[in-house]
Formats: sequence, structure tokens, C-alpha cells
Amino acid sequence: MTNPLTPEQEAALVAAIKQAETATSGEIRVHLEDTCPTPEPLDRAAQVFADLAMHKTAQRNGVLFYMAWESRQFAVIGDIGINSVVPDDFWETTKETVLHLFRSERYVHGLEQGVRMVGEQLRRYFPYDAATDQNELDDSISFGDSKPPRV
Repeated sequence: MTNPLTPEQEAALVAAIKQAETATSGEIRVHLEDTCPTPEPLDRAAQVFADLAMHKTAQRNGVLFYMAWESRQFAVIGDIGINSVVPDDFWETTKETVLHLFRSERYVHGLEQGVRMVGEQLRRYFPYDAATDQNELDDSISFGDSKPPRV
């Protein structure tokens, strides 16, 4: 996959992730690929979530933003820890906020806004604890095939 982001856009997204994670033990990742290999982007997001081992956080509070760039498909998915505490409409509301910005071709801004929304919920339910918190997942954007290379 060719990275559709400029270096500045990628840096802005990573900065948004780092900022959202500053007051929480929660973890946020963004994954971009050209096209979604499954009919339903939520199914692909779940597959990428597993491939990136996002379910291995101590409090099961990882969140993935998935976007298939060329096919214009998007999903956001959270692990069981965060999913069990956020309001019932949280994921749909977050998705619609992001998609609203996507419709005006403000893709990076949409992802940043979604990351901020998730960060607020993570701070509420999974506050940062200086004694025990560590960054459990890479903050960088992942691209294309999410499976780690075989050695």
C-alpha cells in the first residue's frame, strides 16, 4: 500500500493519538489500507484488531480506527473493556462524526476528531495511573496487511 498521508498528516494523527492517551491507560490505533478485503468493514476491523494483538492490553481497552482508503470504507471498534462501559450509542455516534468530516473530504480531521472522542471516554473510564500505566501498543499508524512479517 502506498501511504495516502503526507508526513505532516501522519505526524498530526500520531500526535492526536498520543494526546488522547496522555490521561488514560487506554490504547488507540489507526490502520489504513487501500481496499477492504471483506464485504463489511467492521469484520475487517475486527480481523486487524486481532492481527495487531490489540486484545492483549491489561484492561482490554484498545480502540481501532480502520479505514480502507480507496474503497472509502470505515469502522471503529473497541475491545470488551471499553465496550462494556461506554454509552450504547457511543460507537455509532463516533462513526457518524468521523464520516461527516469524511464526506467533506476532511479525512485526517475526521480521524483526529474520532480519536479525541475516544480519548475522552478512555480518560473517563480508564484514568491514567502513573504507578502502573505504560504504553502497551505502538502509536504509529499501521498500513496495508496488518499481519507482522514472518521471520
